[in-house]
Amino acid sequence: MWILETVAVAFGMYSALPTPRVEWNEKNMRWALAAFPILGVVQGLGWWGVCALSATAALPELLRGALLCVWPALMTGGIHLDGYADVSDALASHAEPARKREILHDSHIGAFAAIRLCLYFVVYLGLCCAMATTEAALWCMGLGFVLSRALSGLLLTQLSVAEGSSLARLFADAADKRRAGLVLGGMSAGLAAAMICLCGAAGIAADCAALLVMWRYIRVARREFGGVSGDLAGWFLVKAEFWMLVVIVAVQYGESVV
Repeated sequence: MWILETVAVAFGMYSALPTPRVEWNEKNMRWALAAFPILGVVQGLGWWGVCALSATAALPELLRGALLCVWPALMTGGIHLDGYADVSDALASHAEPARKREILHDSHIGAFAAIRLCLYFVVYLGLCCAMATTEAALWCMGLGFVLSRALSGLLLTQLSVAEGSSLARLFADAADKRRAGLVLGGMSAGLAAAMICLCGAAGIAADCAALLVMWRYIRVARREFGGVSGDLAGWFLVKAEFWMLVVIVAVQYGESVV
Protein backbone atom coordinates (compact mmCIF):
# COMPACT_ATOMS: atom_id res chain seq x y z
CA MET A 1 0.00 0.00 0.00
CA TRP A 2 2.80 2.44 0.86
CA ILE A 3 4.25 1.94 -2.63
CA LEU A 4 1.02 3.11 -4.25
CA GLU A 5 0.84 5.99 -1.79
CA THR A 6 4.41 6.97 -2.70
CA VAL A 7 3.51 7.03 -6.41
CA ALA A 8 0.38 9.05 -5.58
CA VAL A 9 2.50 11.61 -3.71
CA ALA A 10 4.79 12.02 -6.74
CA PHE A 11 1.90 12.28 -9.20
CA GLY A 12 -0.10 14.59 -6.95
CA MET A 13 2.83 16.97 -6.58
CA TYR A 14 4.35 16.95 -10.05
CA SER A 15 1.46 16.30 -12.44
CA ALA A 16 -2.00 17.59 -13.28
CA LEU A 17 -3.34 14.07 -13.73
CA PRO A 18 -6.23 12.88 -11.53
CA THR A 19 -4.60 11.27 -8.50
CA PRO A 20 -6.05 9.80 -5.31
CA ARG A 21 -5.38 12.05 -2.34
CA VAL A 22 -3.16 10.53 0.31
CA GLU A 23 -1.84 11.94 3.54
CA TRP A 24 1.87 12.67 3.31
CA ASN A 25 3.78 10.82 5.99
CA GLU A 26 7.30 9.64 6.71
CA LYS A 27 6.76 6.30 5.00
CA ASN A 28 5.36 7.42 1.65
CA MET A 29 7.63 10.49 1.45
CA ARG A 30 10.78 8.42 1.91
CA TRP A 31 10.72 7.15 -1.68
CA ALA A 32 8.76 9.94 -3.37
CA LEU A 33 11.83 11.19 -5.26
CA ALA A 34 12.51 7.67 -6.55
CA ALA A 35 8.92 7.55 -7.88
CA PHE A 36 9.32 10.87 -9.70
CA PRO A 37 10.72 9.29 -12.92
CA ILE A 38 7.45 7.37 -13.39
CA LEU A 39 5.93 10.64 -14.56
CA GLY A 40 8.49 10.65 -17.37
CA VAL A 41 7.06 7.33 -18.53
CA VAL A 42 3.61 8.92 -18.75
CA GLN A 43 5.02 11.89 -20.64
CA GLY A 44 6.79 9.60 -23.10
CA LEU A 45 3.66 7.49 -23.62
CA GLY A 46 1.76 10.70 -24.34
CA TRP A 47 4.22 11.52 -27.12
CA TRP A 48 3.82 8.03 -28.56
CA GLY A 49 0.03 8.45 -28.41
CA VAL A 50 0.11 11.82 -30.17
CA CYS A 51 2.29 10.42 -32.95
CA ALA A 52 0.06 7.35 -33.36
CA LEU A 53 -3.03 9.56 -33.51
CA SER A 54 -1.38 11.88 -36.01
CA ALA A 55 -0.44 8.99 -38.30
CA THR A 56 -3.88 7.38 -38.08
CA ALA A 57 -5.80 10.60 -38.64
CA ALA A 58 -3.27 12.02 -41.12
CA LEU A 59 -2.99 15.22 -39.09
CA PRO A 60 -1.01 18.12 -40.56
CA GLU A 61 2.62 18.25 -39.42
CA LEU A 62 2.11 21.58 -37.67
CA LEU A 63 -0.83 20.25 -35.65
CA ARG A 64 1.14 17.17 -34.65
CA GLY A 65 4.01 19.39 -33.56
CA ALA A 66 1.67 21.62 -31.57
CA LEU A 67 0.22 18.63 -29.72
CA LEU A 68 3.70 17.32 -28.91
CA CYS A 69 4.69 20.80 -27.76
CA VAL A 70 1.83 21.33 -25.32
CA TRP A 71 1.51 17.79 -23.95
CA PRO A 72 4.32 18.14 -21.33
CA ALA A 73 2.78 21.36 -19.97
CA LEU A 74 -0.70 19.84 -19.90
CA MET A 75 0.53 16.69 -18.16
CA THR A 76 2.54 18.53 -15.49
CA GLY A 77 0.22 21.49 -15.08
CA GLY A 78 3.16 23.74 -15.95
CA ILE A 79 4.88 23.25 -12.58
CA HIS A 80 8.34 22.88 -14.15
CA LEU A 81 7.78 25.81 -16.52
CA ASP A 82 6.92 27.92 -13.49
CA GLY A 83 10.34 27.09 -12.05
CA TYR A 84 11.97 27.85 -15.40
CA ALA A 85 10.30 31.26 -15.49
CA ASP A 86 11.23 32.12 -11.90
CA VAL A 87 14.88 31.16 -12.37
CA SER A 88 15.03 33.10 -15.64
CA ASP A 89 13.93 36.24 -13.81
CA ALA A 90 16.34 35.62 -10.94
CA LEU A 91 19.36 35.05 -13.18
CA ALA A 92 18.53 38.11 -15.26
CA SER A 93 18.69 40.27 -12.11
CA HIS A 94 22.46 39.65 -11.69
CA ALA A 95 21.86 40.21 -7.98
CA GLU A 96 23.38 38.56 -4.94
CA PRO A 97 22.26 34.97 -4.13
CA ALA A 98 19.98 36.17 -1.31
CA ARG A 99 18.17 38.57 -3.67
CA LYS A 100 17.90 35.87 -6.34
CA ARG A 101 16.23 33.58 -3.81
CA GLU A 102 13.76 36.35 -3.01
CA ILE A 103 12.88 36.67 -6.70
CA LEU A 104 12.15 32.94 -6.84
CA HIS A 105 9.44 33.45 -4.22
CA ASP A 106 7.86 36.41 -6.04
CA SER A 107 4.50 35.30 -7.47
CA HIS A 108 4.65 37.91 -10.25
CA ILE A 109 6.17 37.10 -13.64
CA GLY A 110 8.91 39.43 -14.84
CA ALA A 111 9.74 40.64 -18.33
CA PHE A 112 12.71 38.30 -18.73
CA ALA A 113 10.62 35.26 -17.75
CA ALA A 114 7.94 36.21 -20.28
CA ILE A 115 10.54 36.66 -23.01
CA ARG A 116 12.25 33.35 -22.21
CA LEU A 117 8.95 31.46 -22.17
CA CYS A 118 7.93 32.91 -25.55
CA LEU A 119 11.30 31.99 -27.06
CA TYR A 120 11.11 28.54 -25.50
CA PHE A 121 7.69 27.69 -26.93
CA VAL A 122 8.47 29.07 -30.39
CA VAL A 123 11.67 27.03 -30.70
CA TYR A 124 10.19 23.95 -28.97
CA LEU A 125 7.25 23.99 -31.40
CA GLY A 126 9.66 24.23 -34.33
CA LEU A 127 11.68 21.30 -32.99
CA CYS A 128 8.56 19.19 -32.47
CA CYS A 129 7.53 19.86 -36.07
CA ALA A 130 11.04 19.20 -37.39
CA MET A 131 11.56 15.91 -35.54
CA ALA A 132 10.99 12.88 -37.73
CA THR A 133 8.76 10.61 -35.63
CA THR A 134 10.86 7.50 -36.13
CA GLU A 135 10.84 4.70 -33.57
CA ALA A 136 14.40 5.58 -32.53
CA ALA A 137 13.53 9.26 -31.97
CA LEU A 138 10.45 8.43 -29.92
CA TRP A 139 12.39 5.94 -27.81
CA CYS A 140 15.11 8.54 -27.27
CA MET A 141 12.76 11.30 -26.16
CA GLY A 142 10.55 8.90 -24.20
CA LEU A 143 13.51 7.62 -22.21
CA GLY A 144 14.85 11.17 -22.03
CA PHE A 145 11.74 12.31 -20.17
CA VAL A 146 12.42 9.60 -17.58
CA LEU A 147 16.17 10.35 -17.44
CA SER A 148 15.63 14.05 -16.76
CA ARG A 149 13.46 13.23 -13.75
CA ALA A 150 15.84 10.56 -12.48
CA LEU A 151 18.72 13.06 -12.62
CA SER A 152 16.60 15.76 -10.99
CA GLY A 153 15.70 13.48 -8.09
CA LEU A 154 19.29 12.25 -7.80
CA LEU A 155 20.65 15.78 -7.46
CA LEU A 156 18.13 16.59 -4.73
CA THR A 157 19.54 13.69 -2.72
CA GLN A 158 23.15 14.78 -3.26
CA LEU A 159 23.24 18.59 -3.19
CA SER A 160 22.55 21.03 -0.39
CA VAL A 161 19.21 22.82 -0.46
CA ALA A 162 19.14 26.62 -0.69
CA GLU A 163 17.82 28.69 2.21
CA GLY A 164 14.09 29.34 2.05
CA SER A 165 13.33 26.48 -0.34
CA SER A 166 10.70 24.81 1.79
CA LEU A 167 9.29 22.38 -0.78
CA ALA A 168 12.64 21.08 -2.00
CA ARG A 169 13.81 20.77 1.61
CA LEU A 170 10.63 18.88 2.51
CA PHE A 171 11.23 16.25 -0.16
CA ALA A 172 15.00 16.13 0.33
CA ASP A 173 14.81 15.84 4.12
CA ALA A 174 12.03 13.23 4.01
CA ALA A 175 13.89 11.06 1.48
CA ASP A 176 16.05 8.10 2.36
CA LYS A 177 18.89 9.90 0.62
CA ARG A 178 21.38 7.04 0.50
CA ARG A 179 19.02 4.39 -0.82
CA ALA A 180 16.97 6.72 -3.01
CA GLY A 181 20.21 8.14 -4.39
CA LEU A 182 21.46 4.66 -5.25
CA VAL A 183 18.18 3.79 -6.96
CA LEU A 184 18.08 7.04 -8.93
CA GLY A 185 21.78 6.82 -9.82
CA GLY A 186 21.37 3.26 -11.09
CA MET A 187 18.22 4.24 -12.94
CA SER A 188 20.00 7.17 -14.59
CA ALA A 189 22.90 4.99 -15.72
CA GLY A 190 20.54 2.30 -17.04
CA LEU A 191 18.42 4.83 -18.94
CA ALA A 192 21.49 6.47 -20.48
CA ALA A 193 22.77 3.07 -21.62
CA ALA A 194 19.35 2.10 -23.02
CA MET A 195 19.19 5.33 -25.02
CA ILE A 196 22.54 4.51 -26.62
CA CYS A 197 21.57 0.91 -27.38
CA LEU A 198 18.15 1.75 -28.82
CA CYS A 199 18.89 5.07 -30.51
CA GLY A 200 22.56 5.05 -31.50
CA ALA A 201 24.04 8.46 -32.28
CA ALA A 202 20.89 10.27 -31.16
CA GLY A 203 21.03 8.49 -27.81
CA ILE A 204 24.69 9.40 -27.30
CA ALA A 205 23.97 13.04 -28.19
CA ALA A 206 20.93 13.18 -25.88
CA ASP A 207 22.91 11.69 -22.98
CA CYS A 208 25.67 14.25 -23.48
CA ALA A 209 23.12 17.08 -23.63
CA ALA A 210 21.50 15.95 -20.37
CA LEU A 211 24.88 15.68 -18.62
CA LEU A 212 25.98 19.13 -19.81
CA VAL A 213 22.73 20.68 -18.58
CA MET A 214 23.21 18.84 -15.27
CA TRP A 215 26.73 20.27 -14.96
CA ARG A 216 25.36 23.76 -15.64
CA TYR A 217 22.58 23.21 -13.10
CA ILE A 218 25.04 22.27 -10.35
CA ARG A 219 27.22 25.32 -11.04
CA VAL A 220 24.27 27.73 -11.14
CA ALA A 221 22.69 26.26 -8.00
CA ARG A 222 25.88 26.53 -5.98
CA ARG A 223 27.26 29.83 -7.26
CA GLU A 224 24.10 31.82 -7.97
CA PHE A 225 21.62 30.56 -5.35
CA GLY A 226 23.60 28.83 -2.61
CA GLY A 227 21.95 25.46 -3.22
CA VAL A 228 19.16 23.70 -5.09
CA SER A 229 15.47 24.52 -4.88
CA GLY A 230 12.19 23.37 -6.40
CA ASP A 231 12.32 26.18 -8.96
CA LEU A 232 15.87 25.26 -9.98
CA ALA A 233 14.86 21.62 -10.33
CA GLY A 234 12.08 22.69 -12.72
CA TRP A 235 14.50 24.93 -14.62
CA PHE A 236 16.88 21.97 -15.02
CA LEU A 237 14.10 19.65 -16.20
CA VAL A 238 12.85 22.05 -18.87
CA LYS A 239 16.35 22.78 -20.17
CA ALA A 240 17.43 19.14 -20.17
CA GLU A 241 14.42 18.01 -22.19
CA PHE A 242 14.73 20.99 -24.54
CA TRP A 243 18.39 20.34 -25.34
CA MET A 244 17.85 16.60 -25.71
CA LEU A 245 15.26 17.36 -28.39
CA VAL A 246 17.65 19.86 -30.03
CA VAL A 247 20.40 17.27 -30.45
CA ILE A 248 17.99 14.54 -31.61
CA VAL A 249 16.73 16.82 -34.39
CA ALA A 250 20.31 17.85 -35.19
CA VAL A 251 21.40 14.20 -35.51
CA GLN A 252 18.42 13.44 -37.75
CA TYR A 253 19.27 16.41 -39.95
CA GLY A 254 22.91 15.40 -40.15
CA GLU A 255 22.00 11.83 -41.11
CA SER A 256 19.63 13.08 -43.82
CA VAL A 257 22.33 15.28 -45.33
CA VAL A 258 25.06 12.64 -45.41
